[in-house]
Amino acid sequence: MTYLDAELDRLQTLIGVAAPETRYRHEPQVRRVIAQLREEGRAVPDSVKALHTTLLSEAIEAEFDNMPI
Repeated sequence: MTYLDAELDRLQTLIGVAAPETRYRHEPQVRRVIAQLREEGRAVPDSVKALHTTLLSEAIEAEFDNMPI
């Protein structure tokens, strides 16, 4: 198991136990690991891509929740 594989496992565990309203805060870390995988020429698992998309959507939603009307 490489460092990136271990980091992905760690992040997925953190995200799995995080509160739904705060788990989006892990998105930058997931994005960095995806970038590192691509730099190494490795394929990004579909599950990780889907997780990143979900976290990104949650981050955008949280930003709108804090916007004054």
